Amino acid sequence: MPAQVLVLLALVLALRLPLLWWGLPTTAAELRLLLLGEGVAAGAWPYRDLYDGTAPLAAAAAGLLELAWSRPLLLYRATALSLLVVQALRFNTVLNQADVHPERGFLAALTYLVVGSVSTDLDTLSPLLIGHTFIVFALSTLLPTSREGYDNRRLFRAGFLVGLAALCYLPLALFVVLGLFAVLIFAANSFRSSLLLVCGFLSPYALIATVFLYVGALPNFSWMHLERGLIPAVAATDGLPPAVAWPLLGGVGLLLVLALLRAAGTALGLVFQTKFRQLMLVWLLVALAVLAVGRGLAPGSLLLLLPPLAYFSLYLWQRVPGQLGWAPELLFVAVLGLTVGLRYRDWVPGLPTLLRLPPESAFAPQPNPAYRRLAAGRPVLVLGPSRRIYLDHPAARPYLDWPLAQADFGHLTEYEAVVRVARSLGPQPPAYLLDQADFLPRLRYLLPDVFGRYEPVPGVPQAYQYVR
Repeated sequence: MPAQVLVLLALVLALRLPLLWWGLPTTAAELRLLLLGEGVAAGAWPYRDLYDGTAPLAAAAAGLLELAWSRPLLLYRATALSLLVVQALRFNTVLNQADVHPERGFLAALTYLVVGSVSTDLDTLSPLLIGHTFIVFALSTLLPTSREGYDNRRLFRAGFLVGLAALCYLPLALFVVLGLFAVLIFAANSFRSSLLLVCGFLSPYALIATVFLYVGALPNFSWMHLERGLIPAVAATDGLPPAVAWPLLGGVGLLLVLALLRAAGTALGLVFQTKFRQLMLVWLLVALAVLAVGRGLAPGSLLLLLPPLAYFSLYLWQRVPGQLGWAPELLFVAVLGLTVGLRYRDWVPGLPTLLRLPPESAFAPQPNPAYRRLAAGRPVLVLGPSRRIYLDHPAARPYLDWPLAQADFGHLTEYEAVVRVARSLGPQPPAYLLDQADFLPRLRYLLPDVFGRYEPVPGVPQAYQYVR
């Protein structure tokens, strides 16, 4: 068994390390986490000192990594790879321990990691990737350990893990439906068990809400996380464009459909195995619902299809008496070849054009050489949607996210909005201001003490420097 795990890890590293070694540009999702991490590591509170809709546990994780290393992009990549491997091995272990398939082995983990390498989107750390790890660990707590049904502590733990996942990426809260379905088919007392599950789910939110209440960030937490977290346009802000994300999802979905058709024609002998297959079908439906919330564009969306695919592909790789014995191996080799081809298509001349699938790196934020004239390490306030300048410069707090910042800058005709801007920026104005939306003339008129001292930076369009 250890030898099989080592071979699995070697294969995953062989698929991923060359491209990581050659270098991947910083993605929009990573840039957002880097900015949050810098603020949290400096002692700022999300939603109070940092206006951004990223879920609180994801922001806290970014802050912890920032404490270990300044702008730890390499650490982000290592963490993302580690989380994916942990998810695959944990999911495979649960399948083996529960005897949900007649044959044990590491085929589920192999499928999970190979198909998970098809896109560089899963090489990057994202809130969905962090939260999905809790979902995978919750699976074992949703399965009964004896004929008597559930241990109450396990059910509470299952809900608690789903709550932690939602605190990383809010749409993952829909996996409560999976827990309730598991209670329905496995538990003797469904109502009491369902209450335990729901209480477990609400517990992390009660704890987080209490903390934000004491630091004065509860109203913003309710607005930025709970109200805006399920808006499709918000969930897809930092993801790949549809021209790239949807074909990749469609390819994985096609393989999943083949696995489902193969599983439908396979009879299972044990009642538990049949119930578990029903559970995985519901998992797939919930995953599709989470995908729909993010329109399939949220960073790491492909990850949601991997657990159902890893389970149902066990039937796809299974040999059937009377059929060609080498067919499963040939199909897997084809999947592996397609994965390598799609992953490294940017390095094969003409392949992206042939596939009509641009590489993911083409949509990463690109640095502007003109911004290098600004003094390094000094905060910049961007009045506009572009975040390119943040690749080389820290962000001024609290306005990290432009759509959220427009709640103030988009309502400058209101006295309350002007006061909030003055309170947020007045005590220590940022060193630089990048005015992409032509707000500075109006801000100079409304708040001359704060914005009246900004002068243009020679050679850098739309950039202004604060002069004391």
